[in-house]
Amino acid sequence: MTGTIKKIQRKNRRREVGLMPGTLNIDKNALKPKIDVFSYNKDGVTAAREQKITGIIEKVKKQKGLTHWIQVSGIGDAQLLETLGNELCINPLVLEDIVNTYQRPKFDEYDDYVFMVSRVIYFTEEGELMNEQFSAIIKDNLLITFQETHVNCFDAVEARLEAGKGLIRTAGPAYMAYALTDTILDIYFIVLAQIGDSLDELEDRLYKCPDKSVMVDAQQLKRSLITVRRAAWPERDKINDILRSDSVQITKDVKMYLRDAYDHCVQIMDLIENDKEITSSIIDLYLSMVSNRMNEIMKVLTIISAIFIPLTFVAGIYGMNFAKVDPVTNKVMPDNMPELYAYHGYYWVMAAMFVIAVIQIIIFWRKGWFSKL
Repeated sequence: MTGTIKKIQRKNRRREVGLMPGTLNIDKNALKPKIDVFSYNKDGVTAAREQKITGIIEKVKKQKGLTHWIQVSGIGDAQLLETLGNELCINPLVLEDIVNTYQRPKFDEYDDYVFMVSRVIYFTEEGELMNEQFSAIIKDNLLITFQETHVNCFDAVEARLEAGKGLIRTAGPAYMAYALTDTILDIYFIVLAQIGDSLDELEDRLYKCPDKSVMVDAQQLKRSLITVRRAAWPERDKINDILRSDSVQITKDVKMYLRDAYDHCVQIMDLIENDKEITSSIIDLYLSMVSNRMNEIMKVLTIISAIFIPLTFVAGIYGMNFAKVDPVTNKVMPDNMPELYAYHGYYWVMAAMFVIAVIQIIIFWRKGWFSKL
């Protein structure tokens, strides 16, 4: 991600009302699937790009000594999902959850397979926060994963599989599912690190030249954190459900590694809460700075007004123009302005007004009003 976070990509979350459970209601904008198949054991791994799912299933059933990872990128093909459901006896509700990409992270157990959902969150180069669904089915020696887009977030896992280091080739499909889940959590850390860098940049801007864009960007970051939190919180619950599962698909060795993933979820939640507090503090500090700046302006205006109020009073007195002599009879009228015809009266009054202003400025200066501006 380069620069400031721009926006969160929002998808159409609407669904048809009254459809029968298990209906595959695929979005018209869904991408056509690309299928990559990885077949491996301790001796090696083979990777191939396949076109039809039927041939893949037949191959998987014949090669029972291998572990197979079928990676489906794009879910815009109802026929593919129906074929998978028929060939592997997958519940239609599971297939429905795969195509309805607004699911929260969860873990479901069935008789001979398990189903799990995660959210993949990452920033694009343009600064968009993407929130995509990742689904996985584990059955016997087979792992099938589904992604909404063709963006490959699991290059590191594929590299580990190719290198054959650790247990990735020998621990079965459940370990591969753990490796993918752990990679998703690592991406969360990357996203939070990017948000943290943006927060640091935002704080520098706040102290140097605060403007309205600071609050707008801070609010955008807060919304991004909420999006990550909505994915990370149920992800922690999902991993906890897996740890408590009695399914034969999840081995004890895999559960040991999943405990580490659970700890990562807790760390992610801590980072999210800390960043949310920092974001709220930036917004509050900006509003306080704006309020203080307004108070300073009002103080300056108040001092100016306080200086001119007595001067305005004097000018108002001598602006009433009550004549001392009746212009018709030329008689002197009592109780009228005695200074009206004074020699150099204008200059004397101006001098008196100047002295009053100077005395006020001295009093305000001694009270320390000017030093606090």
